[in-house]
Amino acid sequence: MEPRPRDLRADRLSSANAGSETGRAIVIAPHLKRVSARAGAPRSEAATRSPQARLEEAIGLARAIDLNVVESGLVTLNVVRPATYVGKGKVDEIAGLTKSLEAGIVVMDCALSPVQQRNLEKAWSAKVVDRTGLILEIFGRRARTREGALQVEHAHLTYQKSRLVRSWTHLERQRGGFGFLGGPGETQIETDRRLIEERLARIDAELEKVKRTRKLHRDSRKRVPYPIVALVGYTNAGKSTLFNRMTQATVLSADMLFATLDPTLRALDLPHGAHIILSDTVGFISDLPTMLVAAFRATLEEVIEADVILHVRDMSHEDAQAQSHDVEQVLGELGIEAGKDERLIEVWNKIDRLDAEGRLRLFNLAERQDAERRPVLVSALSGEGLERLTAAIEERIARTRLTLDLALDPADGAGLSWLYRHAEVLTKEMREDGRLAVTVRADPAKVERIRAKFGISVKAEN
Repeated sequence: MEPRPRDLRADRLSSANAGSETGRAIVIAPHLKRVSARAGAPRSEAATRSPQARLEEAIGLARAIDLNVVESGLVTLNVVRPATYVGKGKVDEIAGLTKSLEAGIVVMDCALSPVQQRNLEKAWSAKVVDRTGLILEIFGRRARTREGALQVEHAHLTYQKSRLVRSWTHLERQRGGFGFLGGPGETQIETDRRLIEERLARIDAELEKVKRTRKLHRDSRKRVPYPIVALVGYTNAGKSTLFNRMTQATVLSADMLFATLDPTLRALDLPHGAHIILSDTVGFISDLPTMLVAAFRATLEEVIEADVILHVRDMSHEDAQAQSHDVEQVLGELGIEAGKDERLIEVWNKIDRLDAEGRLRLFNLAERQDAERRPVLVSALSGEGLERLTAAIEERIARTRLTLDLALDPADGAGLSWLYRHAEVLTKEMREDGRLAVTVRADPAKVERIRAKFGISVKAEN
């Protein structure tokens, strides 16, 4: 293996956690030596992400659950072995490392089949965790709400159901019926699978209630004329820091992967008077388990229903482009197509980490983008560029809403109150003829209701 140095303090919530390790671990990042390059085939995403960066990310994931990473390295493969994923020589080498370093856990940064996981655990006499299992473990620790815990448990049980292999000794068949005439009963593995499926069915029912509750909340927010702005992005891209900077909130933000999991919403007044609700969502990651995307769909519907979506990117990261590709893939699964959905605004974050030359290069690159999709450069940590971001949000909201000019009777307090509840009141002033001039901005779906209530005096503007 090719060892990689690592800062022992990185990826932890605080330095106090350094003494609360959950186990000694070895992190292995296997990667294929050659990527298939058929003529005309699209370039694989794996080819755009360096193996070293994948290893660093895997170490970060391990440290996020307080594993003490005592050794890490890359393993280059010519071919994936069906039985053990890596070759026999590497299996023996890692077995020696596991024994000499007294490591109880080996993290494999790849997707292992149940048979491969069982064979490696036997060979190394240690617990083997693949990338999917590690991400699920992190999500399990980060979930704080009842909803988050249900979603994580659903994903974990779906994962475990495929891991029920014959790795224990109590899989004998139970006898069914009475006396000697009863037929053979179900095996222990069948019993476990049935229990998991029954629990999954109960969680599905509870998640359906969560989905209905969230829909009620969204419907109630729609009755209030505040547009929803959702933050999405790769994990550790700075979404929570940006959320805190914009809303003056205290959501946990740390230089670690998946520091926050449960979504948070806050009301925010923009400089020119617009009122919005800002939503911070769970971060994405490469090879995000499909069962997690399915389980968290109720949460991710906040993104689907958003009026504006801010795709926050860490532009100081060497694999920023590959991370963006991963986020776009997950958004695609939610029906949000990058480059075509007008709600998307790219936010190029962490420019404070770049030198003068790097900042100039990024600004020039942004200026060359089409005006409709031009990214906004910010530093969530220092606040630089936030005025450009808020202006871009206001412009994007105004693009999808109609501005209406109304003339009301000054004594019509009920009508004015109705406007505050169903539209965004931008200005109001008394005219020379004694009428109250009110300018509001509303969703196109509500324009007809305003027209019907206040008559033909309403004039729509773009």
